[in-house]
Amino acid sequence: MYLGLDLGTSGLKGLLISENQELIGSAEISYGVENFATGWSEQNPEDWIKACESVMNSLSSRFSSQVSALRGIGISGQMHGATLLDKDGKVIRSCILWNDTRSFDQAQKMDDNGVFREVSGNIVFPGFTAPKISWIKEHEPNNFKKIAKVLLPKDYLRFWLTGDLISEMSDASGTSWLNLKNRYWSEQLINLSGLNVEQMPKLIEGSEVGGLLKRKFKQQWNILGDVVVVGGAGDNAAAACGCGVMSEGQGFVSLGTSGVLLAARDGCFPSPETAVHTFCHAVPHKWYQMGVILAATDSLNWLSKISGKMPAELASLVPEEPNGPTKLKFAPYLAGERTPHNDSITRGAFIGLDIGHDNSILTQAVFEGVAFALKENLSALKKTGAKIEKLYALGGGVQSNFWLRTIANILNLTVLLPKKGELGAALGAARLALIAGEGASPEEIITEPSVDKVIEPNSRLEAVYDDAYQVFKKIYPSIKELK
Repeated sequence: MYLGLDLGTSGLKGLLISENQELIGSAEISYGVENFATGWSEQNPEDWIKACESVMNSLSSRFSSQVSALRGIGISGQMHGATLLDKDGKVIRSCILWNDTRSFDQAQKMDDNGVFREVSGNIVFPGFTAPKISWIKEHEPNNFKKIAKVLLPKDYLRFWLTGDLISEMSDASGTSWLNLKNRYWSEQLINLSGLNVEQMPKLIEGSEVGGLLKRKFKQQWNILGDVVVVGGAGDNAAAACGCGVMSEGQGFVSLGTSGVLLAARDGCFPSPETAVHTFCHAVPHKWYQMGVILAATDSLNWLSKISGKMPAELASLVPEEPNGPTKLKFAPYLAGERTPHNDSITRGAFIGLDIGHDNSILTQAVFEGVAFALKENLSALKKTGAKIEKLYALGGGVQSNFWLRTIANILNLTVLLPKKGELGAALGAARLALIAGEGASPEEIITEPSVDKVIEPNSRLEAVYDDAYQVFKKIYPSIKELK
């Protein structure tokens, strides 16, 4: 038996599979985010521990014989968070999360030093780990002086489970401290952040064994043999492993809180000027590139909040089949934007509001605005040489047939909807554990899913969507000046 733990922003999920990748069962626990000021986003790592204990207790209670046969654990998690430990291994302060933008000035200063882009292969975004540490150095000097180790969120959970201070390549890629091409910590970049390489965890590959589950947990959950804990992956690399996206031409779109358009790469081809993220994949000798928009389903959730209608109710107001774009345009920059604008300050807008517009038109505009933003991501990815020949659709937003068809039309790509089942980051993490536990190759384990639905773009509507996209592209330069 193999377990995938996915440490998300809103909760932790555990997924148990057999050596044949048969789904045994899952459990999930939610937790909150602390927002002490505008642009701030923090979590108490103790909440992750409590959630993991609850998930494991649930699984061991409901699937006792299978959990007793557990052989490996993989962990995926939200990226970029700064979890700081002192010399005694104690948490110094709450973790500053990926969607925290307070370190905008620090990120800009780092990015102005060209060596960060040259070595890490990426823009230094405010959400990345390095500028968070610089913010702490400037605003919380006493906490900065206490730092003995900097861990990413999932790696703190691993530390609790094993006692080992370890990270892996995909998650480390989002710190601004990794030598992206050669896959090791850059002492130069770490020193420029006021730290030293001894304050970093050991680096391994995602499918490599990084330690053993502590004896006390084996006893607590009645596990009979040794359990390896592998490197695991950042959430998007793990999701790619979950849906078999590992090689050139493969990709997925994820409609979650944020939106992701990801393309697997067989080599390292950074292009930071595009604001595309280039990261190591969770398996050796592979990389991936992705565009990220900060508000995908969050845009629909925002409209739900102000309209007083549940998201599903809003989604029901639009037809199943799109018949061309609305004249109303929505810029989904509710929390700023990453790709391609790298702008944490600009905010969203409706353009062309009419007194006759109702919730159905607003909802359609939101769906289209997110899709147009993903089209900008696709354009940025193409500039790096990335190709997407097939696009799997993942995340909560795939429940809307209208949204999926709109994305297919606007991106002019075939969208594949996998059969219902566990295909996300938790499965990817479990697969990485399976590779190590069974001594298998990544190609044997990380396979593509069965497809439930194939959504082709409507060629009849290609021209009108392209015209609408040309209008959408003019919005950001216009509202940027209105900060």
